[in-house]
Amino acid sequence: MEKDRLNSQIEFIKEIDKLKYIQRKTKLFNSNRNENDAEHSWHLAMMAIVLAEHSNENIDILKVLKMLLIHDLVEIDAGDTFLYDTTKNHVNTDNELVAAKRIFGILPKDQTEEYIQLWQEFEEGKTKEAKFAKTMDRFEPILQNESNEGGTWTEFAVPYNRIIEKVKGIKLGSSIIWNYTQSLLDNLRKNKIIND
Repeated sequence: MEKDRLNSQIEFIKEIDKLKYIQRKTKLFNSNRNENDAEHSWHLAMMAIVLAEHSNENIDILKVLKMLLIHDLVEIDAGDTFLYDTTKNHVNTDNELVAAKRIFGILPKDQTEEYIQLWQEFEEGKTKEAKFAKTMDRFEPILQNESNEGGTWTEFAVPYNRIIEKVKGIKLGSSIIWNYTQSLLDNLRKNKIIND
């Protein structure tokens, strides 16, 4: 039984290596190279550790880290959808739930249930941990795009109001980070790096 459990966990570890091949639209800081999902998840986890003190509420940081490290694993099957895509809905939870059940289902039953529940909690964004995790998920690409003179916003002609609409949820996890974000975006708009 213990050997079966370990084998399942190792199979899962092998399977999630595929996350390294899922390319995102956003580029690395000051770079022309696209970020992959594994790099994104690692960076969010580090950001959460460093920025946790700015959460609106006291949070269970381990729970936040778990959410951030697993939230995009479903993209192994479902693929990554660009947040500002105008032809495809970024919220694709039906396909992603199928992916979550398959990928997390490789694990022993107790871990499968825990990870699916954490993934769903992140997607719903209602708990204090999910709100802060989503803040990190929205904040990282903002910093990347700012470092790349507008990055994907410029490349795909994403207007200021659409950016605000997509990232305003940051304030639910951290009003301090939201104030920083709004100031940064307003400055980019003022300098014509992003347009109306």
